[in-house]
Amino acid sequence: MTLQQEIVGNAMQMAVVNLNPGQTVYCEAGKFLFKTTNVTMETRLSGPSSGGQQQGGGSGGGMGGMLRQAMGTAMQVGQRALAGESLAFQYFTSQGGEGTVGFAGVLPGEMRALELNGTRAWFAEKDAFVAAESTVQFGIAFQGGRTGMSGGEGFVLEKFTGHGTVIIAGAGNFIDLNPADFGGRIEVDTGCLVAFEEGVQYGVQRIGGLNRQGLMNAVFGGEGLSLATLEGNGRVILQSLTIESLANALKKAQGGDKQGPTGGMFSTHAG
Repeated sequence: MTLQQEIVGNAMQMAVVNLNPGQTVYCEAGKFLFKTTNVTMETRLSGPSSGGQQQGGGSGGGMGGMLRQAMGTAMQVGQRALAGESLAFQYFTSQGGEGTVGFAGVLPGEMRALELNGTRAWFAEKDAFVAAESTVQFGIAFQGGRTGMSGGEGFVLEKFTGHGTVIIAGAGNFIDLNPADFGGRIEVDTGCLVAFEEGVQYGVQRIGGLNRQGLMNAVFGGEGLSLATLEGNGRVILQSLTIESLANALKKAQGGDKQGPTGGMFSTHAG
């Protein structure tokens, strides 16, 4: 069944989820805000299993089944650690009646509820995931060294499959686009991408060549040397605020901006 949820607020939105008796929703650790007292909370290292069945001792498989489950959990945790994601998920289940849980992202901006029907997966930028039904599987997709190293922000993507509702968050305001409406291809700042449907091809291209105009774009344009490319037919969600621009604005306000007039590839970001 579709998750009953409402996204409220403006500059810093949050999702208020209403759970039916026995219904479970899970979130990335750190995204939980509040819950009613009849909603239980459990923290696990494992994501939801296929079909939305809850992780547990279960029946069948014996020691072999337990070993396979432990190895699967270790692999999931290893992937999330390599991707810089939270190592644990928090699960919320309503007991003895309807319950309510609140979630939020970590940056000022919008949230969006995506409905998965099992035919198309969704991919999202790292840290976009907020919460999902237990019938939605969370995974990590690696885009390959060449794409990731060129794009800077596209090496690791979150992947959502299965049936149900998944809630994502981003910075600033969202805009929905379809590359098919713009000749089949759009090019965006690598930090503006929030999520896209399966069927849209994601890549990274260099801005111009190593010539005068290419260097002007990189040095004075503030975009670095690469743009993300999105091709095909499917929904794409972009955000109006990048984490890098927010960080730079905060540094400048605190008197710590070291970029000078050039910005771009010659910026000096403190670690």
